[in-house]
Order: sequence, then C-alpha cells, then structure tokens
Amino acid sequence: MRRSPKKPLPVWEAVPITGYGAGGKAIARVDGLVVFVTGAVPGDVVDLQVTHKKKSFAEATATRIVTPSPARTEPFCTHFGTCGGCKWQDLAYAQQLVHKRQEVIDNLQRLGGLTLPEVPPALASPRTTHYRNKLEFTASALRWFTSEDLRTMGPIADRDALGFHIPGRFDKVLDVHTCHLQPAPSNAIRLFVRHHAKAHGLSFYNIRAHEGFLRTLTIRTTTTGQVMVLASFGHEDVPAREGLLAALLQEFPAITSLQWCINPKKNDTIWDLDTHVFHGPDHVIEELPDGPGGKPLRFRIGPKTFFQTNPEQTAAMYRLTRELAGLTGQENVYDLYCGAGSITLYVSGAARQVVGAEIVPEAVADAEKNAVLNGITNCRFEAGDLKDLLSPDFALRHGRPDVVITDPPRAGMHEDVAMRLRELAPERIVYVSCNPATQARDLALLKDLYRITHVQPVDMFPHTYHVENVVRLERSA
Repeated sequence: MRRSPKKPLPVWEAVPITGYGAGGKAIARVDGLVVFVTGAVPGDVVDLQVTHKKKSFAEATATRIVTPSPARTEPFCTHFGTCGGCKWQDLAYAQQLVHKRQEVIDNLQRLGGLTLPEVPPALASPRTTHYRNKLEFTASALRWFTSEDLRTMGPIADRDALGFHIPGRFDKVLDVHTCHLQPAPSNAIRLFVRHHAKAHGLSFYNIRAHEGFLRTLTIRTTTTGQVMVLASFGHEDVPAREGLLAALLQEFPAITSLQWCINPKKNDTIWDLDTHVFHGPDHVIEELPDGPGGKPLRFRIGPKTFFQTNPEQTAAMYRLTRELAGLTGQENVYDLYCGAGSITLYVSGAARQVVGAEIVPEAVADAEKNAVLNGITNCRFEAGDLKDLLSPDFALRHGRPDVVITDPPRAGMHEDVAMRLRELAPERIVYVSCNPATQARDLALLKDLYRITHVQPVDMFPHTYHVENVVRLERSA
C-alpha cells in the first residue's frame, strides 16, 4: 500500500519572538501553538521555517529577520552559529541577565510551587569573554565542514580538526581558529599542537573507527598566571609523544605543568586513567580572594580536579554563600558535595567547624591537601555517597549542623539526602545550584519546614543560557 506523501512543513512570516524557553531556544506563538525557535532572540520579528510540528508545539528555524530586536547584537566569534558554545552572543548581555533571572523564577515557582521573596537582578560576571580557566579540545579525523567551507575551500585536503564537538554529533568536530572563552596562551597552544601534529604526520583520532594518535587536549589557566596542559593519546608512540611534548614546551617554556595520558577506551573521559608528568609539578595553584582572615585561599588543581570554571565569579558566589549562611564563628557547618573543599575552606574562618562531604575520594584527598596548604585546621572531610553517608552516625561523629551548605551536581540532591536534611533540621540551609530545575524539585521537599528568605541568580557562563542560583532557607517557627 502506497503511503500518502507527507505534507510540506509550513513557512510562517513576520512572527514576533516573545521570550526564551528551556534549553535557551527562543519562543514564539502561532495560532496558539508554542514554537521553539533557533536563530532568533526575544524582540525579533522573523520568518520561520518549521522543522518539526506536533499537536502541542513546533520547532522552527528563523530564515529571515524582518525586524531586529533592540537587544540584538553582532556576534563577536566567527564560529557563532556552528559551535555549540556561546549561543547567546547575538543578545545584549544586559538582556541575557534579565532572561536568566526569569528562568530562575519560573523554575522555582512553576516546578517547585515555592513562595519567593523579591528576586534581585542576576549577578553579572566580571568578564563576559576569556573568563574560563579550563577548556578541553577534541582532536578528530572527522572534521565538520560548514556550507561556507564547502562552497569556498575547493578540494578537501585536510579532514583533521582540533576543537569542539558539533551539537548532537558525537563524531563531528569543528576546527576552531579562535576561541574567546579562555585567556592566553590557550589559543596559541591549541594552534601549535595542531600545526605540529600535521607537520609531523601524527594521526588525529577517529571516534568511529576507534583509531588514531592525538585524542584530546585540556588546557587549564589560573589567575596566578600558571598553565597546565594535558594531552591524551589513543595509543602509545614514545617518539611521537615525546616529540610533541618537547616541542610544545620549547615553544611555551612558561607552561607550569605538562602532562599526558594514554586513552585506549571508547570514550574521552580520563577519570579512570593514569596521568603522567612530562614537565613541572602534577598540579597548578589557583587563588580566590577574601578567604579566612581576608587572606587569599590557595587551591591545588590537578588534571582530574573539579574547580569552578569562572574564578572571578566564583569568588563573588562564595562571598554571597558565606554571607547568606549568617555565620558568627560559633556554628557547626556541613558542606555537602564539597568537591575539593573550595566552599568548605572559604567559610571556615567564620565558623567553629566545617565538615565537608563528597562522593569522590580523590576530591576529598584534594580538599584535605588544600586545608593543609592554607593552614586551616577546623575543617574535616569524609568521602562517601551522601545518601548513605548522612546517617545518624555521621551526626554523632561531627555533631548536628547549625547550618548546611549544599552544592550538588546538575542532577541535584538524591531524595534521601533531602529527607536526611529534614531530620537534621539545621537553622539555615544555603543551596547553591547549577540547575534551577532540579533545585526547585529539591526545595519542594523542604518547603513545609523551611521558608525561602533570599534568592540570587548568578551568571557563571555569559553568552549561554546556563544560570546558577543561590537560595537561603530558614527554618520555620
């Protein structure tokens, strides 16, 4: 039986863009239908080509800007529209902050059913470019070519790339010329590694065939001026590996720590791999201002250490967290999901004791080293899955908390952790979140015992739709 031909998807003309929705896509409404739009910003009037249409919503791409939004700006990166990062470059930064604040409010009120105090404007990042301290670039034999590339470059002679994955394509990588996310010498290091690999015939990794030599390049920079470079390779080739690393160090003698690893797996993660030092120490040192006693806090950062990627904004968020905790020097504080102890140590000078809990043993080991590095003696750390770790015995070992600070991953807290917080019943909880949706879900489990007294959206990632949020809960009378 012959199938009926599909109806062509419609083209809608002169459609106003009214806002942003989940995932940072713009929103329009056509005949009562919600439309998620790519390539537009709120305030635009655009022509739309529908790409998917369902009964309750549609997806579309802006094909022509009929009237540009007053908040529209010219993107600063030549890779805009192809690269998966910095998708809001075409929206003025002040308007980005407006939409991020509203995203927080919508999540907490609609998903959590929470009653909120007045929410202040989102805290702006001190830098809107070159703010990241870590980037990971992927080497690939499967380069992504844009339509402009295919139209202008002639016969394809180079299919290798060193850059970022194309959104939704695990196998395609955009060859990045200039990235505006990380300060110097990040771009120069990446371009040198690419040039050296091509000049010496080093193969780039093919993720489909699972073969090739150069695999990933991770660059960390710190506010103290230190640089760490970690190169991962698909297999061992001592002459090729040492030749690349030696040439890199000769070109950039200021590299603090140069490391490498061999990754024969079918994914790019390095957490279960041994890393090796080619030059320098096995870590770099980062500093955050305004630690205990007003002194800078120093942190050891190794190749596997998690540390917030926007250090200047991190300091502002930690100051806010400490302020909202309302510490007088007498409190027993729990810092849940403490990682390498950054918040734990940051608030330690204002508390009697701070206990950090974290599931990753290596992170706890880093936290203990960071406490020693800073001469801080009133912090304790334990490793374990928090839903099991926060048992009655934990409170017996460390005392019941007066204040709890929690900074979970994007998935939020396990329900058992929220239930344990209900039992511990601290006077205040400060919840730091990188995902207001899961934060709203978790706070809903506590709303009958706690009232929200402060909400502060924080922009950690300019030109993206991601927003962090800090909430203070106070126990109801």
